[in-house]
Amino acid sequence: MAQRCDVCGKGPQFGNRVSHAHNVTHRRFNPNLRRVRTLIQGVQKKLRVCTRCLRSGKVAKPSPAAKGASA
Repeated sequence: MAQRCDVCGKGPQFGNRVSHAHNVTHRRFNPNLRRVRTLIQGVQKKLRVCTRCLRSGKVAKPSPAAKGASA
């Protein structure tokens, strides 16, 4: 599965792993994604969202009352 935020589209970045002997190999920096329940047009849906979007409030979480109503 692709490591990509469903809100902002942030994906992996690439760089180098550098050892003490300065041997350079490729590495990948993945975004910190969390699977959260969100409200999209009044419907609950699970999205993979980066923690930066969660902190900035770009994701509308459902209220605890809505959780019991959908079950």
